[in-house]
Amino acid sequence: MQYFQAVQIGKQRAAKSQMKLFGFAGFAMLTITTKKDGDKFVPVGEEDLTAVIQTPDGFVTILVDTEGYTKAQSKALEKDEAIKIFLKARESGIPGFKGEYVEIWTQRYPIIQNESNVE
Repeated sequence: MQYFQAVQIGKQRAAKSQMKLFGFAGFAMLTITTKKDGDKFVPVGEEDLTAVIQTPDGFVTILVDTEGYTKAQSKALEKDEAIKIFLKARESGIPGFKGEYVEIWTQRYPIIQNESNVE
């Protein structure tokens, strides 16, 4: 797959995730549209899983693919607010991400919902 094609497909997938998260949070930002597979770029996955991470700015609810690549994120919030959005996503049928870390751009963040006993 050519890079341009991977970007276009990834942008469509991430935009769908962004709109889902927007429905739960009232705000959502598109994040990653492609990821590396060896030496090639591929689009982010179609599936949506949800998690909460802590960034330097606060707690963020995210939608990721099965590999933990973040497709959409809320704005930075207080922990309780981020958990509420996470729970709304879970109640809608979006599974929780089971991995330990997610990726946003070049950063890796540990998920926090497990330590909050929220599953």
